[in-house]
Amino acid sequence: MRYELYYWAGIQGRGEFVRLALEDIGAEYVDAAREPGGEARMLRLLDGELVQHPPFAPPFLKSGNLLVAQTANILAYLGAHHGLAPDDEAGRLWAHQLQLTIADLVDEVHDTHHPIASSLYYEDQHQEARARAADFLKSRAPKYLGYFEKVLARNKAGDGHLVGAQLTYPDLSLFQVVAGLRYAFPHAMAQLEPKHPRVVSVHDRVVARPRIAAYVASPRRIAFNQHGIFRHYQELDSKD
Repeated sequence: MRYELYYWAGIQGRGEFVRLALEDIGAEYVDAAREPGGEARMLRLLDGELVQHPPFAPPFLKSGNLLVAQTANILAYLGAHHGLAPDDEAGRLWAHQLQLTIADLVDEVHDTHHPIASSLYYEDQHQEARARAADFLKSRAPKYLGYFEKVLARNKAGDGHLVGAQLTYPDLSLFQVVAGLRYAFPHAMAQLEPKHPRVVSVHDRVVARPRIAAYVASPRRIAFNQHGIFRHYQELDSKD
């Protein structure tokens, strides 16, 4: 199966969670918006010109005649078809639940630098961003990381995995969360990581996987930058 991934060119964003899954399974895919004419086609799909059920926003994945949108939904689809999700219904729902929790975390990360409106520049809301980021680092990030630490500790079937005994797509996404938080908040993460060793171990296990290691070292992996979800502003990064 040759997939077409549609997401904004030049940023990792939510599309990166899908890219990691595609890379790990060794899928043949094209990052469509990075191809000539790809972004125009993406916009036509968003406008509903080419499909009956248009997506609300990227990312979305084209698989034959099927178009799947929403990050967690795409990953559930790929997981079921490529061994990145459990075979049983309870396991699949648990993996999906964890991915939705990661989606909540990602939304809160975004709001640390855009707490009022995405349509405004960071400079138009930097005072509010400082207050939002301070609360995120003090209360929300420890709560999320603590939750995943607890999930990992309670998974007796898995050797350092979130779901069952094998790697699933939430493990790949947790890797991206840790990598992104390290970029955005290096000082705060230096304090948080020793308290969440199992979460850090997931990051290390994922980045050591051959296909992921090759991807991270390749030009296909877009670097973190000031246009994505995980952004580094020194004034937002706690040094306490």
